[in-house]
Amino acid sequence: MIIAELLPWKTGCKKNRKHANILNKLYYLCKCGNIYIMNIDFKDKALEELYISGRTKDHKYSKLAPDVIKRYAKVVNFLRSARRLEDLFLIKSLHYEKKEGDLNGVDAVWITSQYRLLFYSSPDENGIIVNALIFEISKHYE
Repeated sequence: MIIAELLPWKTGCKKNRKHANILNKLYYLCKCGNIYIMNIDFKDKALEELYISGRTKDHKYSKLAPDVIKRYAKVVNFLRSARRLEDLFLIKSLHYEKKEGDLNGVDAVWITSQYRLLFYSSPDENGIIVNALIFEISKHYE
């Protein structure tokens, strides 16, 4: 699999081609066993479709503003490029938090100040958290 196929941007401009080439090199290094990245899965097909193409037919996410969709793709790329969950603490704009109460066991990062990306995290056989199951884009305070 080539990472450029999964990227939510078009490779037409030079800047985006450069980013795609860098990510393809990173993917090659990962396949060689030199670098680890988080495994990202999508519980909902609409979220995967929104990440890959930037739009979806699902009513829940079709009304999102274009800037929220772009930021969503950027946040998923941050998750994908993290070697483990602790790396997300270093990216201050994500405001990573572990939810409590009704959402006990759920991890959340900011997409914007109004929207959150909710996901479940799980460890690998070494106990390092490297798996994320994205299940919802939540509007904060609703």
